[in-house]
Formats: sequence, structure tokens, C-alpha cells
Amino acid sequence: MKLLLVFVAMVLPTLPLFAEGMFYRATARASEIDSRTREYPEIDFTFSKAGKPSDTQLACVDTRVPSSGFLVIWLMAPSEQLFDRLASYGHHAIQVTYPREWFARMDAIRPASETRFFSEIRLEAATGRDHSPFIQIEKPDGLAERSLQFVKYLAKEHPEGNWSQFLSQDGLKLDWEKVILSGSSHGSTTAARLAKEVKVARVVMFSGPRDQTETWQSLPSATPPERFFGFTHVLDMGWKNHHYCRSWLMLGLNKYGPVVDVDTAKPPYESTRRLISHADVKNNPSRAHGASTPGGNSPKSVDGEFLYEDVWKYLFTHPTTDAGNPVPIEPGCKDDF
Repeated sequence: MKLLLVFVAMVLPTLPLFAEGMFYRATARASEIDSRTREYPEIDFTFSKAGKPSDTQLACVDTRVPSSGFLVIWLMAPSEQLFDRLASYGHHAIQVTYPREWFARMDAIRPASETRFFSEIRLEAATGRDHSPFIQIEKPDGLAERSLQFVKYLAKEHPEGNWSQFLSQDGLKLDWEKVILSGSSHGSTTAARLAKEVKVARVVMFSGPRDQTETWQSLPSATPPERFFGFTHVLDMGWKNHHYCRSWLMLGLNKYGPVVDVDTAKPPYESTRRLISHADVKNNPSRAHGASTPGGNSPKSVDGEFLYEDVWKYLFTHPTTDAGNPVPIEPGCKDDF
């Protein structure tokens, strides 16, 4: 088994630089970390595709930066541009592979009267426990267990990164109250669903959550609602069809400030939990869907700089104890809950 570490001698201009520190990016395969993992070929979830590994997981930390004491678990494909920023905030970050391919295949068998269909599927994929009769995901393949095994591996193979701080004292569990769950689209939705079940430090939801007419968003929450933060572009179809604003209201986020347009506001954005943008995305809904995270679809200034740098830092670092004033439910958003 090989651990790939990339050392980047990169100075972050606004952050202190320590001689003994450096930026670490590590990758390792889930199937090599834990021999209990398995493939699910029925949904095209396998350890390799076209002769290349498809279960490679990513981790980042910058030991030049004072540690925030938080671990971000990213529920989507690797995003090095996002991870670079998370590391600059002092966060540790990991991305794990888990069987999320189920979701694209489930609409066809969804019972018309079911209001928690995806809710239970998401929980099973996240926890590896039996929540749904429609899928079967074993514990070693759930997001939670794969995250635990990856952190244990990193703690052993990369002790200078101090990954062990995210384990329980006996080293057998993740310390979930030090975890920030984050994702985009269905990843943000699963992050929010898991946070309803497990108390975490924060949830950062890009372009989501949705699940249309489901009702899990209003269930009692293990994670306090003021710890949920959402951001989307207004041309994203999930926003235009009121799915995101509905979920945000069901999560109770209007109790912590209004919907704030980041194009016309500055940090701390009234300390709200609900952020939107109207920035130019060439009037393309698909581009808008990916605009909220660092990447090719995210809007830039004329100087080529990302417009949302302040937004990303706010979402991941603004104190959860500092919240905006409650506001009534805004007109125009679906209120069928």
C-alpha cells in the first residue's frame, strides 16, 4: 500500500508561515485501507474503471497554518481547488468514495406516496446501516466508516498532520463534533441528512439541499439548525423551482437571518445562513449549478479572480454562535411542509 504525499512550498500571503510546516496533499485507495470494502457493480461502483483506480481518496492539511480543530468531510468527487482553500483556513479535509451512484437510479422505483424515500437511502449510504429496503450497503462502504478508516490511516501514516485529533480517545470512532460535513448538489443533501442524524460542528451546503417533496428536512435535528449554511446561484434550477429555499425553510434557517445576495453585500452577510448570487454564468442553468464551488463554472472578476472567495471563507469559518436576526418565511417559496 502506498501513501502519496505532495509537499507544496507555497506561501499563503495573509497567514503565518512556520519553518517546520508545509502543505500536505495525500491520496490512498479505500480498498487498500480497509480489506472489508466491496464493490457494487450493479450500480457501477467499483474499485477501478478502464484500468484505473476509482476508489482513490483525497486528504489535505497545511501545517503552516494554525489548526482550526475541524475536519471537513467532502461528499463529492475530489476538489483540489476547494481543498486548497479549506487548508488555508486551518481545516483538515478529506474526500472519501462511497456508493452514492444509487441516487441516479432510484427515481424510477420511487413510490408516488413516499415522502422519505431518498431520506432513508441517503442515511444508509452515509451510515452503512439498514435504513432502506430499496438498497443494501454494508457498514465498511458507508461514508461514516470509510471516513473513520481513512482518518485512522492518515493518523498512522502521516502523524505530522495530527489527524488523530479527530478520533475518540480510544481511537475507535470519529469525533463527529469536530466534523464539518459539506457537498454540492446531492452531496449537500446527503450532508444535511446525515447531520440530522449525527451532531456535527457545521454543515456547508452548496447548490442544495433538495429531495423535492420529501419531509426529512423538518425532522428533529441532532445538529443545531444554526450550524447549517447554504449557498446557491439563482439560475440553478433547484433554486428556480424553489427546492433549495424550501429545504432551507424546513431546516429553520430563516430564524438566523434573511436570504442575502453576496453580489451586493459584504462579510459577514448579516450573519445569515442563506446566501445566493446573481453573478454572470452566461444564462446557463448547468453552469449556475456548479457556480457555487471553486472550479471552471464559478464566476471570476475581470482580473481572473474568483468572485466568491469571501463567501467560501464565511461558509466554513463564520462562528456558528454568531447568527442573524429571525425573519418571516419569504413569499414566493414553496410552503407545502
